[in-house]
Amino acid sequence: MRSVDDLISEGVSGRRVFLRADLNVPLDKARLSEGAAAITDDGRIRASLPTVQALRDAGARVVVAAHLGRPKGAPDPQFSLAPVAARLGELLGAPVPLTADVAGDDARAKVAALGNGDVLLLENVRFEAAETSKDDAERGELADRLAGLADVFVDDAFGAVHRKHASVYDVAGRLPHYAGRLVARELEVLRRLTTDPERPYVVVLGGSKVSDKLAVIEALLPKVDRLLVGGGMCFTFLAAQGHVVGTSLLEADQVDTCGRLLSAAGDRIVLPVDVVCADRFAADAEVRVVTTDAIPDDLMGLDVGPRTVEVFGSELANARTVFWNGPMGVFELAPFQDGTRGVAQAVGAIDGLSVVGGGDSAAAVRQLGLDESAYGHISTGGGASLEYLEGRELPGLAVLADGSGS
Repeated sequence: MRSVDDLISEGVSGRRVFLRADLNVPLDKARLSEGAAAITDDGRIRASLPTVQALRDAGARVVVAAHLGRPKGAPDPQFSLAPVAARLGELLGAPVPLTADVAGDDARAKVAALGNGDVLLLENVRFEAAETSKDDAERGELADRLAGLADVFVDDAFGAVHRKHASVYDVAGRLPHYAGRLVARELEVLRRLTTDPERPYVVVLGGSKVSDKLAVIEALLPKVDRLLVGGGMCFTFLAAQGHVVGTSLLEADQVDTCGRLLSAAGDRIVLPVDVVCADRFAADAEVRVVTTDAIPDDLMGLDVGPRTVEVFGSELANARTVFWNGPMGVFELAPFQDGTRGVAQAVGAIDGLSVVGGGDSAAAVRQLGLDESAYGHISTGGGASLEYLEGRELPGLAVLADGSGS
């Protein structure tokens, strides 16, 4: 797989580079008119800067493509990349125009006007229904138009490499293709997690549903020394142990599966010993901390408890490799933040490689005001990271590994 640094060493000055980036940032929809101020977490934009700046410094004419949210294959102002263009321009210290279309007349005109070192952002690629189409011909038509805007392709959108989308997969097959610095870094870290990780190797999984994480649990269990389970998914495991979980989130159809996992590897699966309960999910809810064998019938567990934070912290203390994906509770509300905060701090304190697996975990680190530099790597691609760890082939990476680009 060739890298963007290989491209730069070959010479890229004056060439048009189609850069697929992951700029899918959260927005405060009520503040869209305020431009960059509408962005509530610019972590993905900042993560794209090393590749963008390297191409600018080398004199490339950079055409950035990205998606935002899930528009229904047509222009929708609430999903416009206008706030992203404004913030990217602020971070680069240079204007970043936004095209009025994805790969139409306005995009072609603005690309033609680019000078060396200039950056242009195409409007949300998902404004074209063909971007996410399962029909190869439909995606191919869009890919032809996108590829016509550039001379080479660089993929730095790790958060989208598990998607067989036009701007991720098909364009790469039409142009000489390279991996951006962010994609290269993500792959380096994930390979360390899957190929002879330094031990003890501890994985922390949270989030709401066992079914969402079942494949990665089954893939990782044979490889880890400890699997710490929190979040809403822990209640299905607790139910498999015979505990009553009150009104907590429960996937009844996964109880037998969790029981099988506990029977096969129960010595390596560590579950909460206490939880923070309430009768409702609200900032002003009255909370109770109870042991996991005494959850009241009329209460729901919404966070792991303080004793669990201590237990998990003890398991993490001697770890040399840690992968964490998924919050320990519904951290968005103050009464249910302490579990995620405590475990996140323990992950950041290890003497070794600590990897935050993107998605809600990365959001939690930022929302809770934790020091991002404490972690070895904060991934930008939660879903892509999990699929890689499951051992799946990711289309966006497979096409980059193929050296047959035009």
